[in-house]
Amino acid sequence: MQSSKNKNVDTPDPFYRPSVPRQKTSAEIINEARNALRTLRTQRPLTPREYQRKLFGSASSQTPDDRPPSAFSLHASSFESSESRPISGARLSPLDHKPKLFSSPTKDQHSSTPFPKPPVDPLEVRKVSSARARLFRTTSWGSLPVENKERLNSEDPAMTDGLSKRSNENCLAELSTRSHIKDDGILLMYKECNMSEKQDFLKGSAAEPPLQLSGSDQIKKRGRAASCPSNADWDKSGNQEGLKDDSKLNESEEEENYWNVKILPILRQLESEDNIEKLCLACTSLQQALEEGHMLGKRFKRRTVLLKTLYKLVDIGSDPLCLKLAKIILAMKVSGKNMLSVCKLAFKICRNEKNDFLIQNDKLLDYLLEVLRIEDLQANNEALLYCMGAIKFISGNAALLNEMANKGAVEILLQLVKQINNIRENDTHFSSLGHLLVQLTATLRNLVDLRQSRCQFLCSDAISELCEVLEQRISDKDVCTNIARIFSKLSSYNDCCAALADCSRCYILFLALLNKHQKKQDLVVRIVFILGNLTAKNNQAREQFFKEKRSVSILTSLFQIYSEFDMNEKKRKHKAGEEKKTQKHPSEAEDVLIKLIRVLANLSIHPSIGAALAANHYIVALLVMVLEYRSLDDCEELVINATATLNSLSYYQVKNSAVQEKKLHIAELLLKLLMSSNMDGILEAVRVFGNLSQYHEICDFIVKRKIYKFMIALLDAKHQDVCFSACGVLLNLTVDKNKRAILKEEGGIRKLIDCLRDFGPTDWQLACLICKTLWNYSENITNAASCFGEEDINTLLMLLASLLDEEVALDYNFDNDLRDYHKMYWETEFKPVAEKLLSRLQKDNSPSFNLSP
Repeated sequence: MQSSKNKNVDTPDPFYRPSVPRQKTSAEIINEARNALRTLRTQRPLTPREYQRKLFGSASSQTPDDRPPSAFSLHASSFESSESRPISGARLSPLDHKPKLFSSPTKDQHSSTPFPKPPVDPLEVRKVSSARARLFRTTSWGSLPVENKERLNSEDPAMTDGLSKRSNENCLAELSTRSHIKDDGILLMYKECNMSEKQDFLKGSAAEPPLQLSGSDQIKKRGRAASCPSNADWDKSGNQEGLKDDSKLNESEEEENYWNVKILPILRQLESEDNIEKLCLACTSLQQALEEGHMLGKRFKRRTVLLKTLYKLVDIGSDPLCLKLAKIILAMKVSGKNMLSVCKLAFKICRNEKNDFLIQNDKLLDYLLEVLRIEDLQANNEALLYCMGAIKFISGNAALLNEMANKGAVEILLQLVKQINNIRENDTHFSSLGHLLVQLTATLRNLVDLRQSRCQFLCSDAISELCEVLEQRISDKDVCTNIARIFSKLSSYNDCCAALADCSRCYILFLALLNKHQKKQDLVVRIVFILGNLTAKNNQAREQFFKEKRSVSILTSLFQIYSEFDMNEKKRKHKAGEEKKTQKHPSEAEDVLIKLIRVLANLSIHPSIGAALAANHYIVALLVMVLEYRSLDDCEELVINATATLNSLSYYQVKNSAVQEKKLHIAELLLKLLMSSNMDGILEAVRVFGNLSQYHEICDFIVKRKIYKFMIALLDAKHQDVCFSACGVLLNLTVDKNKRAILKEEGGIRKLIDCLRDFGPTDWQLACLICKTLWNYSENITNAASCFGEEDINTLLMLLASLLDEEVALDYNFDNDLRDYHKMYWETEFKPVAEKLLSRLQKDNSPSFNLSP
């Protein structure tokens, strides 16, 4: 639009409503939304709520066979005894064979004497293995358990002595046989053990916590009797984790007293109590006592007994109790299968939405976040999966989500994302970590709703890391959809949108996703929504996207695909008699089309891109097709967006313009919008006519079809944007001398003057447009009064004089920025035109001249 001060005021040409683009002033940029080129808004795609909490929602692209289960059974047997070996409640049977021990074997004896063979019977093998393990523990880490000691003391002394001697002999022989040890020190220890009293042999720190419970009988009564350790209790390295921990630390007398006074009574209660509420209170007391005694973690000497007791309580199946148990077990720093089982336990608790209140009060979140922070990703990926699934579930609760953000969940999760990104596709864990990423990205999707989380995103290079995930996992539709949901939320906020727009790799990734997953509507609609946000206010983003290879062709391909989906769905509904008169929400195909059109409209703001799109016959044909086959009643937003995009493209008068080629057909299609009762649809149609009315064929069409009467009627709408657009059409009609008389019909002159009076002081652009229209109408008049009517001319003269008075016209109650903005438009746009019009009207025989458009 050329300014009025840029051309000779004496040129005879009339005013046109300008359409040829030029460099805009700052004020024009501010008012871009009111002019011919406008960006479009649309709603963010709706993510349906999953009412049933699962690892993978109903929309997951993976089959149940390809993913870990959300439902499973979990019992005490799910936990292994490697970290919680119980005290044996039964005496060991004596070994059937007696290996012969030599006090000082010679070389010949060593070479000729065969080693004892283990018994063949599996039961005996178990007994030997158990005895060997017990002896190995005893000789290396301390005495036998106190419970066994008590049982030995309660037996007949002779039997006890015999059992002790035979067991010691057999176990030591087995140890010698296994280790090929013929050391004099071992033999000496054996002799000392034989010669000393059994209480001296049993003296020392037990490797196993001595659970001296009178409640052992109650344990049996409740079916929780402890079992003997076996070879399965040993880890792959041949060592037992509990024993390794115990070997690092000898229990002090003070610790033993604390255990007996503080911990043991609670364990007795846990073994004997059947009331859930009392069990929960006992668990709370137990954790407090363990914390006060610094007995949490791996270095606690009696943790094996404690854990075994807790595992047995899982079978009760109470969520409040299991919540208490999970907290203590996690605090004990279990690992391996037990870490997986306790994470599954937490998962089952969090899966029930009714437990959210309990989870918040019991601070389970702290322990789950700690698991994510410290556990090894590759060694414990399945445990991390269920831990992350539990966190995802509770992130749907607003209170827990805020707590999560306050506890630094964003940083922990992003650190986990970085670790996963370092594992490449050829790694054996790559596929299973994709399941973990689904849970992780779903949780981040919830977190970005919070302002503090978005700030953390911007400060931690999260956008780049998530783009890295997209690049590595482009075939994983679930992961890509979750990240698209994250970006769609972020792009709705200006600072986050700007940060995403600055990530140059995102454009090519988005196009790759659209190309690979063309028919995945829930992913496509979000990617297109993001692109619409990126291109809404950022000219650099428009350029960056448009220059990517096949950017426009991918958009048009999607347009064609979803147009066909939409038409086929309409045909199906029509055939089945399912058509509705109105729809509250667009269908899936319509939603994609709405957001695709928005991207095209936003791209057209850029001068060179807009000109290229205006010449793209395929794009224009697709937009016209929307107007041909759809109505405002079918899908209002789709039709209005298509019309607005055609309006933007019609702004460009370029060679081979597809809009210009189809202008008469488009004008015909716009009539049904003008005849509707939808004001938004009417406004968009009038705007398109404002651009198309620069062509003589369209002006003739407007006059022939009496559309100008509709434009004059719209001046009474009392809506500034509607009046502005209608006045633009009338301005272009008055360029033709033969069409100026139409302003006398329907009271057009009076309505223009009323608009000037009503909107002039607050909208100097509209006031300028009205003055230009009256200038064109009054060209070559010989008598102003006869042209306007005496009453109208007097009103117009008084109104122009008033509006040209700066002190009267400008309201200085505005703030500084708004006052400067109004003053600039008043001085540069309105004042030059109004002064010339006033001067002409004051002279009956003024010469004909015109200001430039």
